[in-house]
Amino acid sequence: MSEQAENMKPEQFRKLTRGEAAGEKIVRPSLSAMKDAWLRLKANRLAMIGLGILIVLAFMAIFGQMMTPYDYYTNNLDMTNQPPSAEHWFGTDDLGRDMFARTWMGASISLQVGLYAALIDLIIGVIYGGIMGYFGGRTDEIMSRISEVMYAIPYLLIVIMMVVVFEPSMSTIIIALTITGWINMSWIVRGQILQLKNQEYVLASRSLGASMPRILFRHLIPNASGPIIVTLTLTVPSAIFAEAFLSFLGLGVSSPAASWGTMISDALSAWDVYPWRMLFPAGLISLTMFAFNVFGDGLRDAFDPKMKK
Repeated sequence: MSEQAENMKPEQFRKLTRGEAAGEKIVRPSLSAMKDAWLRLKANRLAMIGLGILIVLAFMAIFGQMMTPYDYYTNNLDMTNQPPSAEHWFGTDDLGRDMFARTWMGASISLQVGLYAALIDLIIGVIYGGIMGYFGGRTDEIMSRISEVMYAIPYLLIVIMMVVVFEPSMSTIIIALTITGWINMSWIVRGQILQLKNQEYVLASRSLGASMPRILFRHLIPNASGPIIVTLTLTVPSAIFAEAFLSFLGLGVSSPAASWGTMISDALSAWDVYPWRMLFPAGLISLTMFAFNVFGDGLRDAFDPKMKK
């Protein structure tokens, strides 16, 4: 104890007043990383608009076909190319099929393809990237070269070849989209694991005898969840657009199943005469891309520690 501390007398101390004591209290409650990210995401109006649009689209993709007495596949040659009306809310196509039912059938297919492709990319990318980042060294080098070679192959070429070789269907498109779609996710995960694997809590877990899978999936992956969620969110619109592009080329789902891409392809030849046939599927694709991108940007800002105020 220092000489100054020994010479201090009781009368030199005083009690804090009520106002001074209140000033010492912690005003802001502690927040977890996920709760803090959610609060900052809610403060981003554009991101919340995007989330609201996605919720509405998902709801309509599930229940939209139930809101009309017509189905998406029945031909009615007496009602061909009818404009939007009280009977057919989105009009009819060249075979008299109800565009409202077909549009939301297309939404269901497009969203399923996007979500399933993104989920498969997530699983493969997290496992592959986690192994690369955790082991490092020669393992990382070999696996990185493999992923770089696969990434160098034109993405659309692989997808088109897969769809041509196998029978066009939704499952074929999903498999084709995920052959190389997981590579970006794996690189994101690898970079995060390389930053985190030498942290004190990881070294402590390793010293206590924790296995590699436990360290990877209980400690490293959860702490890299921010960039992973953002990448996942931005993967979905890419898969949706790729599916629409393939369907536009005639390599998507087979008729009479509806897809936004096939609906645009069918409407292209007469878009100047019957514009509503292209307006609704093209508009919904654009709206979906907008919603996913602004929501993904909002998630990126919410999980970015540099954006904290």
